[in-house]
Amino acid sequence: MTTPDRLTLLADLVAAARRAGADAADAVMVSSQSLEAQCRLGQTEHVERAESADLGLRVFVGRQAAIVSAAGMEPRRFAELAAQAVAMARVLPEDPFAGLADAARAADADDLDLVDPVAPDAPALTARALAAEAAALAVPGVTNSEGAAAGWGRMEALLVTSAGFAGRSLRTSHSISATVLAGSGTAMQRDYDAHSSVHAADLDAPETIGRLAGERAVRRLNPIRPRTARLPVVFDPRVAGSLLGHLAGAINGAAVARGTSFLKDAMGTRIMPEGIAVRDDPRRRRGLRSRLFDGEGVPTRALGLVEDGVLQTWVLDSASARQLGLATTGSAMRGTGGPPSPGTSNLFMAAGTLAPAVLLSGIGEGLYVTEMIGMGVNGLTGDYSRGAAGFMIRNGELAEAVAEITIAGNLRDMFRALTPADDLRFRRGVDAPTVRIDAMTMAGA
Repeated sequence: MTTPDRLTLLADLVAAARRAGADAADAVMVSSQSLEAQCRLGQTEHVERAESADLGLRVFVGRQAAIVSAAGMEPRRFAELAAQAVAMARVLPEDPFAGLADAARAADADDLDLVDPVAPDAPALTARALAAEAAALAVPGVTNSEGAAAGWGRMEALLVTSAGFAGRSLRTSHSISATVLAGSGTAMQRDYDAHSSVHAADLDAPETIGRLAGERAVRRLNPIRPRTARLPVVFDPRVAGSLLGHLAGAINGAAVARGTSFLKDAMGTRIMPEGIAVRDDPRRRRGLRSRLFDGEGVPTRALGLVEDGVLQTWVLDSASARQLGLATTGSAMRGTGGPPSPGTSNLFMAAGTLAPAVLLSGIGEGLYVTEMIGMGVNGLTGDYSRGAAGFMIRNGELAEAVAEITIAGNLRDMFRALTPADDLRFRRGVDAPTVRIDAMTMAGA
């Protein structure tokens, strides 16, 4: 079925909802295809292909709203689905902030280059996975493998509303990962590397993925558990993005409206040092989370969330914006089984001016974190406590590996004391350079 046909069917479903008594409605369809190959110790273990198509209908009867979802698109069931949704809405309590987005409009035609026209077959993906694992196993000190995988995916999302919006979003993805072990017996250590991209041409070579996974595992051998101390902590780029995840949760409009964010009163105030910027760019070409319109049909735009250290805006969908007396930022995320909610797209912290080596150079004793464990963060108070592993920093250089430690602080204090390096790379959808925080508590032996 072609895209115009599917959009027409979604419009038919919305019309059925109106006939059933809905004052307004929208319908979304998400379909996906994926292919993945997994190998271990030079043998192909698993090749899996999956396809799915899910449909969601949201209806409004006054300020009462309900959602029904179904697998596949069956026009013969549209009247039944619409009637079920309207009947559900009529028995649910009113939500004074519910409703379609006021700012929705026809999607523009900017080309974000989100579709790779070449889809790899199973042998090609298997070859990528085998090459990644072979490179990892070739690293001296690597003794075993948890496997490598290579995947491809294609996802299409369609949205139609009774206010006249109709839009389509299409993207592809490629991925490679490898996880290996070094050492033996109870002294074994594991580590990994992985990369995802929209186009295969932007994907790291399998050999690079495997070599880095192997080198990281070997580097982690013979870890110590250092004494408890208060010291500078440096976050490797692959974990520094977690700090942005906590920031995004704290400036999420739904959390702010509920009063459950430690930053709920921080709009317009300095939360980071001067010169630091955190931005969300849903229109980055070939971005892993790029999109022209959000889950309510509102055109997306680049957002400066933090500029020169000052918090500029919340991340808002229509409902949270209405509750706060503001306008949506075009940040609604949407699935087929639930209502829209605010969320970020290509979130990143802008690069600083110092090289990572310079960030480390002034540290007599510190911690360099490469892995985070657990989610011990209190969104209401900002209290932060997470398991970690990595390396000690001694006299500005990485030293012995460390494990079984906890780092703790408060996100307000951590944000005010951070310094970004100049090594930002866009690899994960949430990206940050190496980040130094001047003082945190490391709980060890």
